Formats: sequence, C-alpha cells, structure tokens
Amino acid sequence: MISMLTIHLHSLIFHSFHGMFKEEKVLGNDFEVNVDISIEAPAKINRLHQTVDYVALHAIIKEVMDIPTALLETVVQDLSEKIQLFDKKIKSVTINIRKLNPPIGNFQGTVGISYSKVF
Repeated sequence: MISMLTIHLHSLIFHSFHGMFKEEKVLGNDFEVNVDISIEAPAKINRLHQTVDYVALHAIIKEVMDIPTALLETVVQDLSEKIQLFDKKIKSVTINIRKLNPPIGNFQGTVGISYSKVF
C-alpha cells in the first residue's frame, strides 16, 4: 500500500507586478498563494531528507512571484515546473493564486486561478 503525504503552504501574501495592464506593472497588486505538494510517505518520517523542506518551497514560490509576468496562468505553470525540478519525491502539485485587488471598476471580491499537475 502506498501512503501519500501532502504539505500545505497556504495564505502566502506577496506584492507582485503580474498583470496585463500598465498600472499593474507599475503599482503591483497583492496576491494570495496556496500550494499543496504530495509525496509518497515512508512508513515513518523522522528526518528532513525523507520529506520536502517547506522553507525551501517558500523560497521557490517567492522567487517566481518576484518575476513580473503578464498572465497568472504562466506564473502557476512556471511555479509548477520549478517545484517539480526541486525534489524528485514530489508526485503532484496544486497551486491557487488569487489577485486580491483586481483592476475591475465597481468590483468587490477577488479573481484567481487554480492549477494541478501530477508528475
């Protein structure tokens, strides 16, 4: 029987410059990022090398969020690729990004995307 372990990095807030509009590239926006990665879990995990270091994952997320990109779709695909390359133990990733203050007149709420990939 295969056991799976999911590591969650949720409610990460970044001020980034993603977007299609000129003002988004100048002023930026706040984004909430949620990332879930799954690995095959050994019978007993008691050492860091048996799992995935969430501090290193956070650094990868920050690195990608710091690169201005026109489309959030591109951001999640780039992030997925970097996470996949980071550790061969990772079997799947789910990423959700919400733009907290979208440039839409008379709009209350958020916009965002979700992306899942199995490796």
